[in-house]
Amino acid sequence: MAYEVVLKPSAQKDLDALPDREVERLAHRIALLAVDPRPIGSQKLTNIEGYRVRSGSYRVLYVVDDALKKVSIYRIKHRKDAYR
Repeated sequence: MAYEVVLKPSAQKDLDALPDREVERLAHRIALLAVDPRPIGSQKLTNIEGYRVRSGSYRVLYVVDDALKKVSIYRIKHRKDAYR
């Protein structure tokens, strides 16, 4: 069964500020998280709970709840700003 992908308001705000080309690429990557929330290339974050996945120069930061089958995306940032 697929996971439900939820964008937090902070992630939606990040996405709205990006160029259309990046949004299309990120939308594809986010859609894949519904099928596999821990795809090859994803990394578990060390200093905070959750995971990150790359999409070009951007990072999608999210938390997985396996009990509820839910992926909550809380930030989408350029790699230089993602972990601040």
